[in-house]
Amino acid sequence: MVPYSAPVPVRLDPTGTSLIILDQTALPDRVEERTLSTVEEIEEAIRSLRVRGAPLIGITAALGVAALTRGAVVTGTGGSGPLTRRVADWCRRLATARPTGANLSWAMARLERMVSDLGEVPPIELARQLEAEARAIHDEDRAMCRRIGEHALELLPSEGPLEILTHCNAGALATGGIGTALAPIYLAHDAGRVVHVFSDETRPLLQGSRLTAWELRQAGVDVTVLTDSTAGALMASSRVPHAVLVGADRVAANGDVANKVGTYGLAVLAAHHGVPFYVLAPTTTVDLDTPCGEDIPIELRDPAEVTNGFGRWTAPPDTDVWSPAFDITPADLVGAIVTERGIHLPPFADALREAVP
Repeated sequence: MVPYSAPVPVRLDPTGTSLIILDQTALPDRVEERTLSTVEEIEEAIRSLRVRGAPLIGITAALGVAALTRGAVVTGTGGSGPLTRRVADWCRRLATARPTGANLSWAMARLERMVSDLGEVPPIELARQLEAEARAIHDEDRAMCRRIGEHALELLPSEGPLEILTHCNAGALATGGIGTALAPIYLAHDAGRVVHVFSDETRPLLQGSRLTAWELRQAGVDVTVLTDSTAGALMASSRVPHAVLVGADRVAANGDVANKVGTYGLAVLAAHHGVPFYVLAPTTTVDLDTPCGEDIPIELRDPAEVTNGFGRWTAPPDTDVWSPAFDITPADLVGAIVTERGIHLPPFADALREAVP
C-alpha cells in the first residue's frame, strides 16, 4: 500500500548508477527530486535532511553505495586499488553522516559483511550483489513497516474514531514503506475507520507540519498541526488523544529511546495525563550494543537552523544556541515498544534481546 501518489523518497535511476531522491527540504512548497551521483552528494543529502528518518537514511546509504559501485564499473572510475576497498571507504564515510540513528551504521555494516563474504569476484558481479542487497534492505523495511502497523493496532481501540498524537515524521517519507508511527494510522484509514491525527510541528525544522501533515493530507487522513508547546494543553482539554505514537532513531538495550527532540517532553506530558505512549520502530533501530540512553551519541545541529532556518532572522545573529537533534526518553515513560516482531512490554531488556534477530 502506498499512502499517497507523490514520488517515492528514494530510488535508483534506470541505469542503477545514481540515486533519485525526493528533496524533503523543499516540502510542502514544492515537490522536487534530485539526482545524486557522488558520495559527496549522498552524504550532503543525508546531513542536510534532504532525506531523513532513520530507516530511510539506511536505505538511502545502501542504495547509494550500490549506485556508486555500478557507476565505477560502468565508467572505470573506481579509483586506485581494488573496488572492494572503495566500497568499504564509501560505507565508512556514509556511516558517520548522522551519528544518532542506528539504521545507518547497521546498513553500512551489513554491506561491508556481504562484500567480505563474497571474496574476490568480478567488479560487475560485486555491483550486482550490492544492488541486490540494498534492494533487499529496502524491501525488508517495507514489509516491517506493515507488520509494525498491524501489531500497533492491537494497542488501540478497535472500534470508533481514532485520535492519535504524533511528533516529527515517522511515515512514508521516513521509511521504505508506510512508516512506523504512522503505519497503524494508514492501516486504520485504509480499512475505512475515521482517523484524526494531531501532529506536533517539530521545531526547529518543522518536520511535523511540513512533512507529516503533508503526507497525511495526500492520503486523505484528517490532521491538525500543533505548535510544540500545545500538546499539554490538548491533553488537558476535552480532546484527549487515544495514544501518543512516535518513531525512534535508536532504541537502547534497556528500552531508552532516542527520537526527535521534543519526544521526551511529550512522554512526560503523556504520563502526567494518563495517555498511553508507544514507540514504533523496526528491530534494525534497536541497538543491543548500547546499554542505555546515556550511551547514545546525540547529534548537535547548526545553530543557524534555529536563528535563520527559513531565511529570516528569528533571533539576534550572535545569540548562543544549543540545538540537539534528538533527546532521550527513559524506558519507564514508554508503555510499549512495537517492532515487526510484536508488542514488547516493560521491562524491555529481555523482550528486546529476544526480538532482535
